[in-house]
Amino acid sequence: MNTNRKELIGNIADPEKIWDVIVVGGGATGLGAALDAASRGYQTLLLEQADFAKGTSSRSTKLVHGGVRYLAQGDIGLVREALYERGLLLKNAAHLVKNESFIIPNYEWWGGAFYTIGLTLYDLLAGKLGFGRARHISKKEVISKLSTIQPEHLYGGVVYHDGQFDDSRLAVNLAQTSLEQGATVLNYIRVTSLIKDTQDKVAGVAATDVESGITYQLKGKTVINATGVFVDDLLQMDKPGKKPLVRSSQGVHLVIERSFMPGEDAIMIPKTDDGRVLFVVPWHDKLVVGTTDTPLDQHSLEPVALAEEIEFIMRTAAKYLVKAPTRKDVLSVFAGLRPLAAPEDGSSKTKEISRSHKLIVTTSGLITITGGKWTTYRRMGEDTINKAIEVGKLPARATKTKELSIHGSKADVNRNDHLYVYGSDEAAVLALGNENPAWKEKLHARLPYLKAEVIWGVRYEMARTVEDILARRVRALFLDARAAIDMAPAVAKLVATELQYDETWENEQVKTFRKLAQSYLLEPYTPE
Repeated sequence: MNTNRKELIGNIADPEKIWDVIVVGGGATGLGAALDAASRGYQTLLLEQADFAKGTSSRSTKLVHGGVRYLAQGDIGLVREALYERGLLLKNAAHLVKNESFIIPNYEWWGGAFYTIGLTLYDLLAGKLGFGRARHISKKEVISKLSTIQPEHLYGGVVYHDGQFDDSRLAVNLAQTSLEQGATVLNYIRVTSLIKDTQDKVAGVAATDVESGITYQLKGKTVINATGVFVDDLLQMDKPGKKPLVRSSQGVHLVIERSFMPGEDAIMIPKTDDGRVLFVVPWHDKLVVGTTDTPLDQHSLEPVALAEEIEFIMRTAAKYLVKAPTRKDVLSVFAGLRPLAAPEDGSSKTKEISRSHKLIVTTSGLITITGGKWTTYRRMGEDTINKAIEVGKLPARATKTKELSIHGSKADVNRNDHLYVYGSDEAAVLALGNENPAWKEKLHARLPYLKAEVIWGVRYEMARTVEDILARRVRALFLDARAAIDMAPAVAKLVATELQYDETWENEQVKTFRKLAQSYLLEPYTPE
């Protein structure tokens, strides 16, 4: 696996080279498509305008799940597909995906029977790839598992099983696996226009290296638009004035200390004030609480939580937890945009729009994949490349990703050690400390991350900026934004030394990151 940017850029320098598949977008969907194409033996190029999983794909609820609420909506097909993919992910990315137990606390007398029946169907749909059977538990057992649950009017609960993971770590590992399979995968390359032939068919893209400013003309038999909430931007390049395909829905999450719910179980609240589902999920020794579902008319790489979304999450959490989190307890707040297929009737009720993915091919041959969810990324990639074979008249080859182990996959990792996310790379990360003993030091007293992880991120995981490291290689920005702000200068120095950048670059990186990180906090923070 070659992660050297200079050499990877060299792969796109030949203007006469014709790629079988050019994927635009380096989130879950694009990475899934690139990996599927490369593993089938097609000449594959993936281009991402920022960093891998910079957008929606690093901002999920951290669940690999079938979607209990889609079952309630009657979308059996989507749930069955997602549960199947959940089972494959547990096997193929064993270091990152774990079986998590969820408890639905019942505050209505009928809740136990109702949810047990529904979740038994959920388990049956998973078939051989099930994670464990749902069961009803008493009030006493709920309180023993969730010591901070509100006991008043509690009748009991239902325990069920679903998956939990680290989203941007999986994205990085998918990029690495794609490289291992022969793809060329590049971040910080922005597609600026589509190239068309004399028949007005898409024949490639023009793309600019954000770092050097050099623009490349890249020829391709197929071009795949896998840009999430940005799909309409590429469709406008294809056909200006086209009606929008996607409607953005914002999901917001708050991160708080584990002391608010110290057990190993997660909570799923199936019916909130406005009909949304809310989760409280243990993640990297913190709790993630969310999500919201707010229709938005605009999209950006850095969406910001709305005051009413934050209030909704805190108000709902306060109903179920004995100690209610306050604004000062919030360590980080992050927002992500879901790319939902725009409803035909113009409805704004995004929580009722299907999460199934959609494939569209324009008259020029541009392939667009939209919708879907992290759990079904592999299936989305498979379907997209099947369509590319048809559109680009590529030699037909079957998908290989069902059995393909993802980079780092390793069973029985020690989840009490934060380095478990590196899986089979863990020993190599630690070995960097032999090269420089200072790299064995922690970056911050409140978080477990080591300086060696910064070096590893730059050398082997294509990190280019302080944000790439602190937001997506290690998850400091999402877990404790104040600590991340404090860590920025040390990280900038390490990255600058590795990439041979000067002090001016360092200072600019710290300034840029700290400004960004303030938007992950509810109150402004002055660094130490």
